[in-house]
Amino acid sequence: MTAACAKRICLLMFLSLLVTACGKSTDDKQSPLFSGGDEKVTDSLVLRRGNGEEPQTLDPHRATGVPSANILRDLFEGLTTETAGGNIIPGAAHRWNISADGLTYTFYLDPLGHWSNGDPVTAQDFVFGLRRSVTPETASVYAGMLAPIKNATEILAGEKMPSALGVSALEEFTLQIHLTSPTAYFLGMLNHSATYPLHQVSLRAAKGSFSHPGQLVSNGAYQLTDWAVRSFIELKKNPYYRGADSVRIETVRFYVLPDQSTEIKLFRSGALDWTNDVPIGQYQWLLENMADELVLNPWMGSYFLGFNLSREPFRGNKALRLALALAVDRDLLTEKVTRFGEQPAYALVPPGSPDYTPQEPEWASWTQAERDIAALEYYAQAGYSEDKPLVVEFRYNTSENHKKVALAVSSMWRQKLGVQSHLINEEWKVFLQNRRHKVLTQVFRAGWISDYNDPVSFLDLLTNISGNNDFAYNNEDFNSLLLQASQERIPLRRRRLLQAAEAIMIADQPLVPLYTYVTKRLVSQRLGGWQHNVMDHHYSRYMYFNDKGSESKSESESGNSSAELTTEPAAEIVEKPPAEASSEGG
Repeated sequence: MTAACAKRICLLMFLSLLVTACGKSTDDKQSPLFSGGDEKVTDSLVLRRGNGEEPQTLDPHRATGVPSANILRDLFEGLTTETAGGNIIPGAAHRWNISADGLTYTFYLDPLGHWSNGDPVTAQDFVFGLRRSVTPETASVYAGMLAPIKNATEILAGEKMPSALGVSALEEFTLQIHLTSPTAYFLGMLNHSATYPLHQVSLRAAKGSFSHPGQLVSNGAYQLTDWAVRSFIELKKNPYYRGADSVRIETVRFYVLPDQSTEIKLFRSGALDWTNDVPIGQYQWLLENMADELVLNPWMGSYFLGFNLSREPFRGNKALRLALALAVDRDLLTEKVTRFGEQPAYALVPPGSPDYTPQEPEWASWTQAERDIAALEYYAQAGYSEDKPLVVEFRYNTSENHKKVALAVSSMWRQKLGVQSHLINEEWKVFLQNRRHKVLTQVFRAGWISDYNDPVSFLDLLTNISGNNDFAYNNEDFNSLLLQASQERIPLRRRRLLQAAEAIMIADQPLVPLYTYVTKRLVSQRLGGWQHNVMDHHYSRYMYFNDKGSESKSESESGNSSAELTTEPAAEIVEKPPAEASSEGG
């Protein structure tokens, strides 16, 4: 048996134990689900959604992350929206015209559209919202996605005033947007929170607290009525919504439940109608016991690790970054740890974007044994060895699943290279803050779910003007190619420019792609209107309850027989206490 084979077998045995090690919740305290609000959560008109982490904010132009986006899609409506199946359809604008050159969009707002206080939604509300989104003082991390709009880039750079943005209200319900170049995905982008309108009077009156319960005026199917920090966020049906008559769910509660095992327990007790996620260590049990409620679907997203290139040890050390990327056995990770059908990834852009082939490095076609040999060579080239091992901090946000992935990857690095990883678990808001500031981070967990189905949604993360560039990556050729692609009108040329940009970035290795996402959750059989879509966008206004489903099982029947880990841990784990947070999450 070769040394490489022996290491792989040892690692396989460790990962097999790891899969069950974290399946048991380490937090036996009372769930935050029951720490606030009334007890009538079982009312048939209340939809209970597990939503993962606490949102930072519900300011649509400052919010970031999936937990916030899930809620904002219920609260607001863009010029376009989506069907339950994910197809783009008219939203606040009931129709539009596009000029022959693809540069001018004229939107005609539905005159029946109203804010949750009864005021009409006007074209000027969209002008105000779009200008605010690109205003540098707003500090929107998604503002860069508005670059196709005329003068947006110059405004973000501080070269022009927000009033120069290529948007204008022609009439009360007629909005016109001018682009710098034809943008195939533009209509799909207009249902993102960065493009949402805002009610100017209420924003100015409430100032910094405008997005709090009782102050937020929204134009979607629901309005914000309560926010119990670290517990739940409650929405109630907006009686002024233009489609209110077809909205059947009266109240929606989004529960803050970062622990997946707790989610399963609450789902089985009947306290949740769907979970945000499920523990990766309970795949087989869920298949055997809850197959009718387990929903697995492809997702337009990538899971990866980020390097902070602004500080040691990764600044200027491409060899080290390559060594760590090569040493990760993605097949082993997806087969033995994640186990829900995730696909190994070597590129940032996942498969599925129309007419686009993700750009993988040459070594993606090698065997893992060949990659391991190359990893050792690059590790030595970077100045590290068995006698002088790399000592690195590996941050991830609180999640049973993220913890397992971090343990697995750090074990691979330790066994193959001798790397000493210190795993640091942080509450979501603290984790994001540290990533943004780039002072403490070295290696960090990252992931990206496409905002619209186009490679630019992923590649824009790493531009020098991106508010989401937590990697401090700055390559002039990469930036130039993306700029050229944004101005290219011929699809074939645009695609080639994007592929060239991705190839440059992957060669620089500012991040380590691990796998493409799948959504994995439990959905109650009594819930109707729920449909899969590759973007995993689910609007509560399409949901309703039916009579299907069975009685909830008791907590004692949960079948959680996860074993404790009996081998030594792969890395030191530091559990950071949650930070104090306001309902704004600022």
